[in-house]
Amino acid sequence: MGDNNVKLPPGFRFYPTDEELVVHFLQRKASLLPCHPDVIPDLDLYSYDPWDLGGKAMAEGNKWYFYSRRAQNRVTSNGYWNPLGVEEPITTNAGKSVGMKKYYVFYIGESPEGVKTNWIMEEYRPSDAGSTSRSSKRRGHSSKSDSSKWVVCRVYEHSYDDGDDGTELSCMDEVFLSLDDLDEISLPN
Repeated sequence: MGDNNVKLPPGFRFYPTDEELVVHFLQRKASLLPCHPDVIPDLDLYSYDPWDLGGKAMAEGNKWYFYSRRAQNRVTSNGYWNPLGVEEPITTNAGKSVGMKKYYVFYIGESPEGVKTNWIMEEYRPSDAGSTSRSSKRRGHSSKSDSSKWVVCRVYEHSYDDGDDGTELSCMDEVFLSLDDLDEISLPN
């Protein structure tokens, strides 16, 4: 899949959880098994700046999904992806580790003097414990070497000024926040 020509039926959305990205997509890709629906394209991430992903990666809302080969050098023509913090484990509901997630921020320019942007990448890889597959062993391939070559990425532009932290305001909170001057409010004694 070179370009993103996948059209999901009306009412269907591509909104996978971390576990689903690793188990239902990445592990199948790494094990050379078919994935249905085959909606995530292969993409050389480092050939594109994040704002150039439209039409090349699977898009759902403001997020882009694609498979890429693992690489140490995460440099594009206009910048680089810089890792943030440590890796987070991806676990099933039963507590089994199936993968790891690492965050990156895109910087414009050359390292280390680049300018930080709002572009975030979540890179998922299978965990060593969850990367074995009976079917790939039967074909004579080492699933560990296959799975270590692939990652699945979720890229999006984070908006810091939308103020949406997931909490909903009550009607009264909205009324009070809409008032320009709190001194104009007279409360009963």
